[in-house]
Amino acid sequence: MQIDGVIITVHRHPACVAQAIYPDNLSSMKTVVAENRVKTTIAGTQLRSVIASVDDYLMNLAIAEETCQYGSR
Repeated sequence: MQIDGVIITVHRHPACVAQAIYPDNLSSMKTVVAENRVKTTIAGTQLRSVIASVDDYLMNLAIAEETCQYGSR
């Protein structure tokens, strides 16, 4: 089974957020910046692995957003 997903989030500093989370991306993930959004595609063949990747990504995203927000002050 092939599982594909896209997560799109809006940020004040999308380039900063994307740069902060990019190093943690697995080979099955791709992050790009589009306008004020960060778009990450995730693919996999095992549901549990994809769920774990999304969970990790969302935690990293929250930390990156907070870091970029404080870093821009």
